[in-house]
Amino acid sequence: MAVRRATINDVASLAGVSVATASKALNGRQDVRASTRQRVLAAAEELAFQPSPLARGLLSGQTRTVGLLTSDSAGRFSIPVLLGAEDAFGAGEMAVLLCDARGDAIREQHHLRALLSRRVDGLIVVGESTDPRPSVSKDLPVPVVYAYGPSEDPSDVSFVPDDVGGAMLAVRHLLALGRRRIAHVTGPVDYKAAGDRAEGLAAALGEAGVAQAGETLWGTWSQRWGRHAAEMLLTAGPEIDAVFCGSDQIAAGFVEAARELGRRVPDDLAVVGYDNWEVLAAETRPPLTTVDPSLERLGRTAAQHLFAAIGGKATPGVHKMDCKL
Repeated sequence: MAVRRATINDVASLAGVSVATASKALNGRQDVRASTRQRVLAAAEELAFQPSPLARGLLSGQTRTVGLLTSDSAGRFSIPVLLGAEDAFGAGEMAVLLCDARGDAIREQHHLRALLSRRVDGLIVVGESTDPRPSVSKDLPVPVVYAYGPSEDPSDVSFVPDDVGGAMLAVRHLLALGRRRIAHVTGPVDYKAAGDRAEGLAAALGEAGVAQAGETLWGTWSQRWGRHAAEMLLTAGPEIDAVFCGSDQIAAGFVEAARELGRRVPDDLAVVGYDNWEVLAAETRPPLTTVDPSLERLGRTAAQHLFAAIGGKATPGVHKMDCKL
């Protein structure tokens, strides 16, 4: 025979209080005497009472459901952000609905309508790059937090890695090793991440009074580009003793070609990558030194700020999160 699940009526009856008082005590409301709260909590424990999420949602006006909208179908950057967000939501017993717009604006609008029809309490929008993206917040009935790719609207809440600061960490590390002929190989010139990392390199070299070795080489986020850049750089500038690469993919290709050209890494040539993409960083010979944008922490923080926004305490602006070497 199925055991009947205890209800809030049972808890109120055992504690000798009204259902309204039992509900207030279980929800941590302040307008309940401490002795009454203890009596209600003891009754709930004795009856193994589990509040119904549906009933709790009806009482609070919340569904305890959050939408995660991403455009990064490859998942390279969105998955760590989503994992961090889910960690934070799991702790608060939130259900998470994930939608992938695959970089398509029409598909994104369709997913937005679908999520709103399910009465989500809030949304996290995860970018596929750190380039600012159009805001979706206008006229939405729920709060939105942007992660990795910031909103173009400064009144929205956005969390992004501090790529300028991350690049400065990388270059200061190379300078601390005594390297003075530092070159830079990075991704496409029109990517904000590539521009920010080049800016960080220039700032760190500038504060040390050291000139960059040659011009920044802009290319693609690929190992093939890293190999090609190494052949160009090391043939033309054999005196180069360090390279800061704008991604781990570029760095992995660079290290491979440098070895083929007879340069020993890190003895003759120090190389630092970016992104802490473990599948590459841990597998190169030697393993890469790399800048970690801490994307899971970024996702957790975005989720915590979405909780705050759902509670009426939004934190507008673009918030930059520290990276680590």
